[in-house]
Amino acid sequence: VQLQASGGGLVQPGDSLRVSCSASGRTFSSVSFSRYSVAWFRQAPGRERVFVAAIKSRGSSTVYADSLKGRFTISRDNAKNTVYLQMNSLRPEDTAVYYCAADSSVITSNLAFQIAYAYWGQGTLVTVSS
Repeated sequence: VQLQASGGGLVQPGDSLRVSCSASGRTFSSVSFSRYSVAWFRQAPGRERVFVAAIKSRGSSTVYADSLKGRFTISRDNAKNTVYLQMNSLRPEDTAVYYCAADSSVITSNLAFQIAYAYWGQGTLVTVSS
């Protein structure tokens, strides 16, 4: 499984931005992708990578970091093998490299843990600055 994160950029405080995570692979299909749970993590400059949001396989449930509830929304389009992270009311402290991760064997209680995911994208930089 190859993951490609995209959509990052420079935005102003208060703006919205949607980043995408597209999955591909030699034998990958929309049916296969639906079996994968996908998460977003972010790493701010000089800080550890932390959990942002996750969506369970088949989109049955979502989990968010407490501090981001209400501003960020994760969703998926299995037909496009893509997961999205909609970010609203962005703040300078949201500046980070955003990584997506996927795995087909994540149980619900582990959705927020990096170690649960075997496949990682390269990250996309989001900069919030005036």
